[in-house]
Amino acid sequence: MADIKAADVAKLRKQTGAGMMDCKKALVEANGDFEEAISVLRKKGQKVAAKRADREASEGVATVKINTQKTSGVAIVLACETDFVAKNDSFKELASDFANIALDHYDKESFLSADFEGMTVADKLIEQTGVIGEKIEISAFERVDANYVGSYTHGVKIAVLVGLDNLVDNVEALSKDLAMQVASMGATTLSYKDFDLAFVASETEARIAVIEKENIELARLGKTLKNIPKYISMAQLTDDVIANAKSDIESALKEEGKPEHIWDKIVPGKLDRFISDNTTLDQEMCLLDQDFIKDESINVADYISTYGEVSILSFKRVSLG
Repeated sequence: MADIKAADVAKLRKQTGAGMMDCKKALVEANGDFEEAISVLRKKGQKVAAKRADREASEGVATVKINTQKTSGVAIVLACETDFVAKNDSFKELASDFANIALDHYDKESFLSADFEGMTVADKLIEQTGVIGEKIEISAFERVDANYVGSYTHGVKIAVLVGLDNLVDNVEALSKDLAMQVASMGATTLSYKDFDLAFVASETEARIAVIEKENIELARLGKTLKNIPKYISMAQLTDDVIANAKSDIESALKEEGKPEHIWDKIVPGKLDRFISDNTTLDQEMCLLDQDFIKDESINVADYISTYGEVSILSFKRVSLG
C-alpha cells in the first residue's frame, strides 16, 4: 500500500473541497496516484448524483457577474437541496467561481462544457455532488449584452441583469432601480406591445373564468363581488374602446346630474381608473407598463424618460425554485 502523505491529502482537499477522510480514502484506493484519486472522488459524485437525480434542488445561490467594461453580464443559479448547504461559505464561493467562468460563455451548454481547473464545469458539479452529498446543478443561466449592463441581487434568492442602450448620467443608479423593479415585480416582457393577441385573448378568458368562480363563493357568503373586467391589457384598448369608455363615463355623469362644465375635471381620472382596471396583465408582466415601485404615481417608462435618451435593450431575472 502506498504511503499517503498528509500534504497530498491536504492538496486533494484544497482542489476538490472533499473532506479529509474522503480524500485519504480516495488516495489509498488510487494507490497514491493524485489524478486517479480525483477520478475516484468524481466516480463517487456520479453515484451520489444518480441516486439523487429525482430530488428537488430548490435552494441555492443566485448570483451575477459583470465584466469590467459593464457591457456584458451573466446571472446564474447554483442550486442545491437544502438551505443548510446554500448558506455555506464554500458553496457561495463555488457559485461565484462558476459565474466568473459563465461570463465568457453565451449559453448554458457552452458554459457546462467549459474548463474548471482541469475538468469541465459539468464534471465539477458531479464531483461536488459527491463532496456535498446533495444534488447540485446550474438551474438557471441568463446573459445580457448591451452598451451598459447593470444588476441587482436580492440576498441569494433573486438576481437580475438590465441592459441599456446609452450611457446617460447616473446610469448606474438607473440600471439598479430597474433591476430592483424586475426583482420585486417579476416582469417577464418589456411592453404590452410585445404580446401576441391570441395569448391576451386566452389569458382574458381564463382570468374572467377565475373571477366568476370566485364571485359564486363571495355571493354565497354575502360578500362584495369582484369586478369582472372586459379587458386585461392595453393591447386590447383600441381608440374605439377608449372612446366608448369616455362616452359611458360622460353618460353616467349626466345621469348623476353633474354639470357639464365640470366634466373635464372628472373624466380624466375616471378614464385613468378604467385603464388601470383593464390592464392587470400589463401590470404583472410588462416592465415599462408597471407602476414604478419608488413612485407609484408614474410608470417605469415615465421614470426612464427622466434620464433622457435611454431605453432598455434587455433584462433577465433568475431565482431559486
